[in-house]
Amino acid sequence: MNAIEAIVWNLEEIRRRSIIVWGSIPKEYLDWSPDSDAMSMKEMIRHVLDSEHYYHLALLNKGSLEAYDSPYEKSPFSTLKEEIDFSQTYRDAFIDTVKSYTQDDLTQVKIDRSDVGYIRTLGDMLMRIAYHEAVHTGQLLDYLRTAGLKRPKVWD
Repeated sequence: MNAIEAIVWNLEEIRRRSIIVWGSIPKEYLDWSPDSDAMSMKEMIRHVLDSEHYYHLALLNKGSLEAYDSPYEKSPFSTLKEEIDFSQTYRDAFIDTVKSYTQDDLTQVKIDRSDVGYIRTLGDMLMRIAYHEAVHTGQLLDYLRTAGLKRPKVWD
């Protein structure tokens, strides 16, 4: 397995486990959050999906976008299945882009996000994208615990 294949595998594993956690949230708790300043569970799911689309566009742009028109703002979150189905085209395009990179691209291509404080190599940025989703999946597990709900096993 080369580095690109490992990155794709990691992204797919994180998403598989995210979907396990997302699918365990009872419908009546999708609007729940631990406090008024926190995202609700469904807002966090949408944030993960929308952020991945933004990050994909930023990769293609080799840096932050001057403007971002989120396709998620126009789509109501009705069911988790519909949200995941809606995002699949964006997910597939993102994964295809990652698969198109070479080993050299991981260290040679720079992603300029100096507007938010960093310029990183493509390899670093891809790991940050994966980490972003993993962190939010962990937050949702904590939300489930805080709400007194059963938490799924993600360590299979």
